[in-house]
Amino acid sequence: MSFEPKIIAFLCNWCSYAGADLAGVSRSKCSPNVMSIRLMCSGGLEPAFVLKAFKEGADGVLVCGCNLGDCHYVDGNYKTLMRMTLLKKLVKQLGIEEERVRLQWVCASCAEDFVQAVNTITNDVKALGPYTQIKIEAEAETSRI
Repeated sequence: MSFEPKIIAFLCNWCSYAGADLAGVSRSKCSPNVMSIRLMCSGGLEPAFVLKAFKEGADGVLVCGCNLGDCHYVDGNYKTLMRMTLLKKLVKQLGIEEERVRLQWVCASCAEDFVQAVNTITNDVKALGPYTQIKIEAEAETSRI
């Protein structure tokens, strides 16, 4: 039996979620490995949510937001861009491969961008293999002391 990764996708309500919905309505060929979580804005994604996804068994995390300059909350996607840069450094320090976390801008009418992002992260994570939680659990244990 081959490894099928579990991917958690955090999607902006206004653009990315609509792009994902359009991909479904259009019956685009998309990897079924993604579970979507709808956010009002990608700028509201706390880094702790990404770490919790890994702690709860995700093999990869996809974050999708509006194209830069098109955020319904003006600068939420710029916040996302800054946070994701820092988050990639954090996950690397925790022993999680950076390729397990991906940021993609997806507009409401860009179903193919969503499909491509899902298929790319699924293939990248398949190549890495399952994620093991040893580092995050060790960090949690030391923070309780």
